[in-house]
Amino acid sequence: MTVRSIWWAASIPGASAPFDTAHLRIFYPAIFSGTDEERLSGVFAADATQAPYPVALIVSGVNVGQEAYRWLAVELASRGYIAVTYDWVGELFGGLKGITPGVTLDAAKPDSYGSGPTTPSVPAVLDALASMTGPLENLIDLDKVGLIGHSAGGTVILQSARFFPAVKAVAAYGTHTMVATMLGWPAGTVLPAQVDSPVLLMAGENDGVINGSADRYGSPEQHSPITRTFDEALPDRDGANLHVTFAGANHFGIVHPVDETAARAFLDQPATTDPEVTRAALADLLAAFLDLHLRGLDGAALDKALQSPDIAAIRRR
Repeated sequence: MTVRSIWWAASIPGASAPFDTAHLRIFYPAIFSGTDEERLSGVFAADATQAPYPVALIVSGVNVGQEAYRWLAVELASRGYIAVTYDWVGELFGGLKGITPGVTLDAAKPDSYGSGPTTPSVPAVLDALASMTGPLENLIDLDKVGLIGHSAGGTVILQSARFFPAVKAVAAYGTHTMVATMLGWPAGTVLPAQVDSPVLLMAGENDGVINGSADRYGSPEQHSPITRTFDEALPDRDGANLHVTFAGANHFGIVHPVDETAARAFLDQPATTDPEVTRAALADLLAAFLDLHLRGLDGAALDKALQSPDIAAIRRR
């Protein structure tokens, strides 16, 4: 299947200029027609044969640019999804600016958590998709959305997904809902996920970044924050929730290429499995999970993906 992409933008409510715009890249199944319009614009028509297409919205980690997830967006678009990545340069902790999924700190404090989403960017991006013109107009199924988050991007979608009724599946890699004590929570607190859909919680065996951040949460943990999130933050869904650990992968196993000039890859442990092999297994697993919960396909493909030799452990709830 031919995959092409276009760009769009979303305004972030409440953010101050010039840090009030997210820049989107939307990947889609396309058709090459050979027309003059196509030749002169570089824009291909969408393949409408399977439309409307469900949405896979990829929410990045802090200071991880959207190009790091292009490989995954292309893979998902080739399997019949509208895959969306975005960069929003906004406020980080300590007054710094950087690429962020955005955290509304007041919504993450003890007296307000659970009353609304903790990220302003996800609803803004979904609203922007609804207003798009161009080759995808009327071809996007905005009632079937899967959220995919990495690191901090995974945290905010786990804290926010239920406030977006179109979200039917949530997948997160290298993330958890253990919360920083600076927000007023007791040390070691794991926040309940705000998710009404099945969750695929993914991790790498060699995640050095989460281990390097343990002091934020006020106490050293004997159990992985990711494991605690699966056990304590998610409800039992009769096996629909999955916790999958990829053999030898690290925190940036979902990223390609890894940008050594930004973010916190310097904290990570080395991957002991070929990252390309990890990415292939991850793409198969994620696509099968989305197919089950967004398209209503049977679970045979998911069961097959879970048999990958590159998966070290599987848990269900």
